[in-house]
Amino acid sequence: MYTIKLQEFEGPLDLLLFFIKRDELDIYDIPISRITREFLEYIHYMETLDLDVAGEFLVMAAELMQIKVRMLLPPEPGEEEDVDPRANLVKRLVEYKRFKEVASDMSRREEERRKIFSRGYFDSDPKVMTEDEEENLL
Repeated sequence: MYTIKLQEFEGPLDLLLFFIKRDELDIYDIPISRITREFLEYIHYMETLDLDVAGEFLVMAAELMQIKVRMLLPPEPGEEEDVDPRANLVKRLVEYKRFKEVASDMSRREEERRKIFSRGYFDSDPKVMTEDEEENLL
């Protein structure tokens, strides 16, 4: 997993978004271009592109940029000034967290299931052997 290292923060991108949402970090202080540059260096270092990680990064980086733009620009005419651009992020982060928890639970269950071996299937009505059939077996 890709880890962001800033003066005020070090950790995964989804955690950074969580702290921005909770106002523990100011969106104005987040250098998005630096985060992107470091992520590209990380990809080059890994020498292989994990599409899941890259996709996650792009979604989160786009969300960061959208929040930053909305907070820097004046509101459009007719748009409420009280609308916090981070509200959509909060909703998406909660949903993202639920998906991660479900995926983790499914992985755990899969691992548990791999440890279970069945004995096979038997007829529901077992056949009783006659004495002649028993003698033929010997």
